[in-house]
Formats: sequence, structure tokens, C-alpha cells
Amino acid sequence: MIAFDYKTKHGENFTVANIGKLSQLHRFSFQLPSRVIEVEGKLFIKQIVDLTSCEISFNKLPAKAAIPFYHKHKQNEEVYLFLQGEGEFQIDGEIFPISEGTVVRVDPDGERTLRNILNEDLVYIVIQSQANSYKGHTILDGVAIDKKVNWVNSV
Repeated sequence: MIAFDYKTKHGENFTVANIGKLSQLHRFSFQLPSRVIEVEGKLFIKQIVDLTSCEISFNKLPAKAAIPFYHKHKQNEEVYLFLQGEGEFQIDGEIFPISEGTVVRVDPDGERTLRNILNEDLVYIVIQSQANSYKGHTILDGVAIDKKVNWVNSV
């Protein structure tokens, strides 16, 4: 990964980081440990914001580019959230279109790759976490706090 000064703030119960504009993701890269391939436009944020339950990466695939390999995971499922552009995603030999607003979940064993089919960047976020580890439901886990919000009536 390219060294970069993240604007990060830590509190007792939070971490906030600003990685910059998504259009500038080309500043980052990732060296695959198992291959002699450097993936440009990829930034993992687990260590930047002290994540404890998942890994998240911001990704930018340039115009007409493709991921030149398949990959799968030992334990983690992945969720891909497409923010910009259009492309094709391939899982276990099945190819389907992806574009802004597409969400794709892949089991650990799914052999996956993707490509950008346009003359503009394909921008997406990938979230990975251990398959079958989430046992709760967001609504049931949340607890309302009977406290006035600080900025209410301040604008």
C-alpha cells in the first residue's frame, strides 16, 4: 500500500478516518502475497479504523480493465457494493452484469473475478466477514437512548 497520511481521529468508542475522494483511489495499491501482482486502486481499511468484525476495501478498476485472476476464501463471504460504472462479475463460471447500485454476495468457496466494460472507472466497496458468524438482527441489537440530540434546533 502506498503511504498516505490519513486524517484519523480516535475516541473511546469510535474511530473516524478520511481517505480522500473516491476518484483518487488510484493513489493506493495492494501487493498480493501469493502472486507477483500489484492491484492498483485498492485500499483496505481494517487497520485504519480499527475494525474488529470485518474487513472493508475501497476499490477502483480503471476503464476496460479486469481482475486478471480468480480468487476465493477459506472462511469469509464477501459483499460487493457497486458505486459507479458498469462491468461484468463472474462467479463459478456464471457471468452477470453489474452497475451502480448492484450488490453481490459471494460464499467463501465461490470462484470470483470481475471486469470493467466501460471507458470510465468502476468503483466499488467490498466487505468481508466470516461466513455464518452474524447471529443477530440490526433492529433487535439497537437500543434507543432517551437523550436529546445535541444539534437539534441549533441550525
